[in-house]
Amino acid sequence: MNTAALRHAWYDDLLAFGTGTLFIAIGVVMFSHAGLLTGGTAGLAFLAHYASGIGFGPLFFLVNLPFYALAWRRMGRAFTLKTFAAVSLLALLTSAVPRWAGFATLDPWFAAIAGGLLMGAGFLMLFRHHASLGGLNVLVLWLQQRFGWRAGWVQMGIDGVILLGALALLPPQRVGLSIVGALALNLTLALNHRPGRYAAF
Repeated sequence: MNTAALRHAWYDDLLAFGTGTLFIAIGVVMFSHAGLLTGGTAGLAFLAHYASGIGFGPLFFLVNLPFYALAWRRMGRAFTLKTFAAVSLLALLTSAVPRWAGFATLDPWFAAIAGGLLMGAGFLMLFRHHASLGGLNVLVLWLQQRFGWRAGWVQMGIDGVILLGALALLPPQRVGLSIVGALALNLTLALNHRPGRYAAF
Protein backbone atom coordinates (compact mmCIF):
# COMPACT_ATOMS: atom_id res chain seq x y z
CA MET A 1 0.00 0.00 0.00
CA ASN A 2 1.24 3.46 -0.86
CA THR A 3 1.51 5.30 2.48
CA ALA A 4 1.68 8.65 0.68
CA ALA A 5 -1.98 8.18 -0.22
CA LEU A 6 -2.79 8.00 3.51
CA ARG A 7 -1.16 11.29 4.46
CA HIS A 8 -3.49 14.18 5.28
CA ALA A 9 -3.07 17.29 3.15
CA TRP A 10 -3.12 20.68 4.85
CA TYR A 11 -6.66 21.32 3.62
CA ASP A 12 -7.78 17.99 5.14
CA ASP A 13 -6.45 19.14 8.52
CA LEU A 14 -7.97 22.60 8.09
CA LEU A 15 -11.45 21.23 7.37
CA ALA A 16 -11.22 18.72 10.24
CA PHE A 17 -10.04 21.39 12.69
CA GLY A 18 -12.81 23.80 11.68
CA THR A 19 -15.57 21.18 11.70
CA GLY A 20 -14.38 19.33 14.81
CA THR A 21 -13.93 22.42 16.95
CA LEU A 22 -17.26 23.84 15.76
CA PHE A 23 -19.07 20.63 16.76
CA ILE A 24 -17.37 20.72 20.17
CA ALA A 25 -18.14 24.43 20.62
CA ILE A 26 -21.85 23.84 19.91
CA GLY A 27 -21.86 20.97 22.41
CA VAL A 28 -20.12 23.15 25.01
CA VAL A 29 -22.66 25.95 24.50
CA MET A 30 -25.52 23.44 24.90
CA PHE A 31 -23.98 22.12 28.13
CA SER A 32 -23.46 25.65 29.44
CA HIS A 33 -27.04 26.67 28.60
CA ALA A 34 -28.38 23.62 30.48
CA GLY A 35 -26.03 24.09 33.44
CA LEU A 36 -24.11 20.86 32.76
CA LEU A 37 -20.42 20.08 32.70
CA THR A 38 -18.10 17.49 31.22
CA GLY A 39 -14.86 15.84 32.25
CA GLY A 40 -11.20 16.54 31.56
CA THR A 41 -9.78 20.04 31.43
CA ALA A 42 -13.07 21.19 29.89
CA GLY A 43 -14.81 20.05 33.07
CA LEU A 44 -12.35 22.02 35.17
CA ALA A 45 -12.96 25.08 33.01
CA PHE A 46 -16.73 24.59 33.39
CA LEU A 47 -16.45 24.46 37.19
CA ALA A 48 -14.34 27.62 37.19
CA HIS A 49 -16.86 29.25 34.83
CA TYR A 50 -19.80 28.44 37.09
CA ALA A 51 -17.90 29.58 40.20
CA SER A 52 -16.50 32.82 38.79
CA GLY A 53 -18.79 33.86 35.94
CA ILE A 54 -15.76 34.26 33.65
CA GLY A 55 -16.31 32.98 30.10
CA PHE A 56 -15.59 29.31 29.39
CA GLY A 57 -13.30 30.09 26.43
CA PRO A 58 -10.61 32.10 28.26
CA LEU A 59 -10.65 29.70 31.23
CA PHE A 60 -10.31 26.67 28.95
CA PHE A 61 -7.34 28.24 27.21
CA LEU A 62 -5.61 28.98 30.54
CA VAL A 63 -6.28 25.53 32.05
CA ASN A 64 -4.59 23.87 29.08
CA LEU A 65 -1.35 25.86 29.20
CA PRO A 66 0.55 23.53 31.60
CA PHE A 67 -0.14 20.48 29.42
CA TYR A 68 1.69 21.68 26.31
CA ALA A 69 5.07 20.63 27.73
CA LEU A 70 3.78 17.06 28.17
CA ALA A 71 2.39 17.08 24.64
CA TRP A 72 5.73 18.28 23.23
CA ARG A 73 7.70 15.52 24.98
CA ARG A 74 5.27 12.64 24.47
CA MET A 75 3.49 13.38 21.19
CA GLY A 76 5.87 15.60 19.22
CA ARG A 77 6.03 19.13 17.85
CA ALA A 78 3.39 18.75 15.12
CA PHE A 79 0.82 17.32 17.53
CA THR A 80 1.50 20.08 20.07
CA LEU A 81 1.18 22.89 17.52
CA LYS A 82 -2.05 21.41 16.12
CA THR A 83 -3.41 21.02 19.64
CA PHE A 84 -2.55 24.63 20.50
CA ALA A 85 -4.34 25.76 17.33
CA ALA A 86 -7.42 23.64 18.14
CA VAL A 87 -7.58 24.88 21.76
CA SER A 88 -7.27 28.50 20.63
CA LEU A 89 -9.96 28.06 17.97
CA LEU A 90 -12.32 26.40 20.46
CA ALA A 91 -11.78 29.21 22.96
CA LEU A 92 -12.80 31.71 20.25
CA LEU A 93 -15.77 29.68 19.00
CA THR A 94 -17.29 29.08 22.45
CA SER A 95 -17.39 32.86 22.87
CA ALA A 96 -18.73 33.48 19.35
CA VAL A 97 -21.38 30.75 18.95
CA PRO A 98 -23.80 32.23 21.56
CA ARG A 99 -23.74 35.48 19.55
CA TRP A 100 -24.52 33.59 16.34
CA ALA A 101 -27.24 31.25 17.65
CA GLY A 102 -29.39 30.94 20.76
CA PHE A 103 -31.74 28.40 22.32
CA ALA A 104 -35.29 29.50 23.10
CA THR A 105 -35.98 25.98 24.41
CA LEU A 106 -33.36 23.39 25.33
CA ASP A 107 -34.36 20.29 27.28
CA PRO A 108 -31.51 19.26 29.64
CA TRP A 109 -31.75 15.62 28.56
CA PHE A 110 -31.47 16.61 24.92
CA ALA A 111 -28.57 18.93 25.74
CA ALA A 112 -26.76 16.11 27.54
CA ILE A 113 -27.21 13.52 24.78
CA ALA A 114 -26.98 15.68 21.65
CA GLY A 115 -24.25 17.89 23.11
CA GLY A 116 -22.25 14.83 24.16
CA LEU A 117 -22.59 13.23 20.72
CA LEU A 118 -21.54 16.46 18.99
CA MET A 119 -18.47 16.77 21.20
CA GLY A 120 -17.61 13.10 20.69
CA ALA A 121 -17.78 13.50 16.90
CA GLY A 122 -15.66 16.65 17.12
CA PHE A 123 -13.00 14.95 19.25
CA LEU A 124 -12.98 12.03 16.82
CA MET A 125 -12.19 14.37 13.93
CA LEU A 126 -9.36 16.02 15.86
CA PHE A 127 -7.87 12.70 17.04
CA ARG A 128 -7.86 11.32 13.50
CA HIS A 129 -5.93 14.36 12.34
CA HIS A 130 -3.31 13.97 15.07
CA ALA A 131 -4.56 16.74 17.33
CA SER A 132 -6.52 17.07 20.56
CA LEU A 133 -7.85 19.74 22.88
CA GLY A 134 -4.92 19.43 25.24
CA GLY A 135 -5.01 18.49 28.89
CA LEU A 136 -5.96 14.91 29.66
CA ASN A 137 -6.54 14.18 25.95
CA VAL A 138 -2.76 14.14 25.61
CA LEU A 139 -2.41 11.49 28.30
CA VAL A 140 -5.29 9.43 26.91
CA LEU A 141 -3.92 9.41 23.35
CA TRP A 142 -0.41 8.55 24.58
CA LEU A 143 -1.78 5.60 26.60
CA GLN A 144 -3.59 4.32 23.50
CA GLN A 145 -0.45 4.62 21.38
CA ARG A 146 1.84 3.15 24.06
CA PHE A 147 -0.33 0.38 25.54
CA GLY A 148 -3.26 0.01 23.14
CA TRP A 149 -5.80 1.16 25.74
CA ARG A 150 -8.89 2.52 23.98
CA ALA A 151 -9.00 6.29 24.29
CA GLY A 152 -12.76 6.38 24.86
CA TRP A 153 -12.75 3.93 27.77
CA VAL A 154 -9.82 5.62 29.51
CA GLN A 155 -11.32 9.07 29.00
CA MET A 156 -14.66 7.79 30.31
CA GLY A 157 -13.05 6.57 33.53
CA ILE A 158 -11.24 9.88 34.10
CA ASP A 159 -14.36 11.90 33.30
CA GLY A 160 -16.42 9.81 35.72
CA VAL A 161 -14.04 10.59 38.57
CA ILE A 162 -14.13 14.33 37.78
CA LEU A 163 -17.93 14.39 37.49
CA LEU A 164 -18.43 12.50 40.75
CA GLY A 165 -16.09 14.98 42.44
CA ALA A 166 -18.39 17.76 41.21
CA LEU A 167 -21.10 16.51 43.57
CA ALA A 168 -19.47 18.68 46.23
CA LEU A 169 -20.25 21.80 44.15
CA LEU A 170 -23.29 21.05 41.99
CA PRO A 171 -26.79 19.60 42.52
CA PRO A 172 -26.96 15.80 42.01
CA GLN A 173 -29.46 16.14 39.13
CA ARG A 174 -27.06 18.32 37.12
CA VAL A 175 -24.20 15.95 37.82
CA GLY A 176 -26.33 12.98 36.76
CA LEU A 177 -27.22 14.61 33.46
CA SER A 178 -23.58 15.56 32.99
CA ILE A 179 -22.65 11.88 33.37
CA VAL A 180 -25.19 11.04 30.63
CA GLY A 181 -23.46 13.59 28.40
CA ALA A 182 -20.03 12.16 29.22
CA LEU A 183 -21.28 8.67 28.32
CA ALA A 184 -22.57 9.91 24.96
CA LEU A 185 -19.25 11.64 24.25
CA ASN A 186 -16.98 8.80 25.27
CA LEU A 187 -19.02 5.98 23.75
CA THR A 188 -18.65 7.80 20.43
CA LEU A 189 -14.87 7.66 20.89
CA ALA A 190 -14.74 4.13 22.30
CA LEU A 191 -16.72 2.66 19.42
CA ASN A 192 -15.01 4.60 16.63
CA HIS A 193 -11.45 5.41 17.73
CA ARG A 194 -9.71 2.05 18.05
CA PRO A 195 -6.02 1.21 17.53
CA GLY A 196 -5.41 0.30 13.89
CA ARG A 197 -8.91 1.23 12.68
CA TYR A 198 -7.85 4.52 11.09
CA ALA A 199 -4.39 4.60 9.49
CA ALA A 200 -4.19 8.07 7.96
CA PHE A 201 -1.84 10.63 9.49
